[in-house]
Amino acid sequence: MSVARFPDEKVPRREGQSKLASADAAGEMRLSVIIPAYNERAFIEEVLLRVQKSGFADEVIVVDDGSTDGTRQLLRTLHEHKSKGCDEVEICEGRAQLSLERLHFLFQEKNQGKGAALRRGFAEASGDVYIVQDADLEYDPRDYEKLLEPILDGRADVVYGSRFIGGPQRVHFFWHYVGNKFLTLLSDVVTNLKLTDMETCYKAFRREVIQGMQLKSNRFGFEPEVTVKVAKGKWRVYEVPISYAGRSYEEGKKITWRDGFVTLYSILRYRLFD
Repeated sequence: MSVARFPDEKVPRREGQSKLASADAAGEMRLSVIIPAYNERAFIEEVLLRVQKSGFADEVIVVDDGSTDGTRQLLRTLHEHKSKGCDEVEICEGRAQLSLERLHFLFQEKNQGKGAALRRGFAEASGDVYIVQDADLEYDPRDYEKLLEPILDGRADVVYGSRFIGGPQRVHFFWHYVGNKFLTLLSDVVTNLKLTDMETCYKAFRREVIQGMQLKSNRFGFEPEVTVKVAKGKWRVYEVPISYAGRSYEEGKKITWRDGFVTLYSILRYRLFD
């Protein structure tokens, strides 16, 4: 059943029901959004608001990966409010209300990396479809509809949101672009997939795709590892255009040239030895 029907509201939504469930009224598919968070105090509240406003998420699992900048304290405070039965809280210095109903908080004992945080989140997720959401403002939850449409239509098991096939972009970091294209090309060579953006954060998976994998990467090696294993599993993969507002290092961007070498190693390791 096509997500394109959402704006017309032809399938009425029950109170509290997500857009994903109403779009797939027969089976009522549920969406879990997994958010790994490390030192994103400046952005995490706004990200949670945007995910909530998207209307698609049936549960949002936030995994704090040992933050030291106040992110962990904020998330613990939200967790405590929810534990006490609060339905919503004021955030952004009182400028907004955040519903706690569908939020779940997990806390890593120490910083282990994005891949480890995602494994923890996947293990706790109960939805039929998973979307990975970074805890910054580079990716926009308003793109969830694009990511979900091929899955809801029954065409795809996995959907990648590509930053390079048509969505609006912040113009930034030419050499990041070159490195990304090189790593995506190498990934395509070893997986025989024709992706334009293997490194994208925005990936949507049917639950059985992730449950059938033994993911091992702790850090940014998650992206090439999951791509290799999706290819090995012969899952149906789609790409859709998304918007992207890349950050500078002054604004908090964390990935560096060293992570490029980790990605290169991971592509070869998981294709040849795992």
